[in-house]
Amino acid sequence: MSRCELTGKRPMVKNLVSHSNRKTKSKSNPNVQSKRLFSRTLDEMVRLQIATKAIKDMEHMGGLDAFLLSQPEEKLSPRALDVRNRIKRKMSRKKKH
Repeated sequence: MSRCELTGKRPMVKNLVSHSNRKTKSKSNPNVQSKRLFSRTLDEMVRLQIATKAIKDMEHMGGLDAFLLSQPEEKLSPRALDVRNRIKRKMSRKKKH
């Protein structure tokens, strides 16, 4: 099952409705891609499976770090949560110095 690790997008079940109003169940999967993304704070590449819509939103917000920090924890996968926590720790160390 494909799932975006940043936005939590999952496959949707929908009905295809014909002219005679007969309903046929259908499933649509999100466009999930395996991508290597650069984190400026960590200064390294991070591999995540993300939806193409999330890539566009991430560019609009100013990069991976800003996007991860703005997302609620419930939507993030365990791998994305780990990256987010590493970013937060690194940012708190920079503020102390």
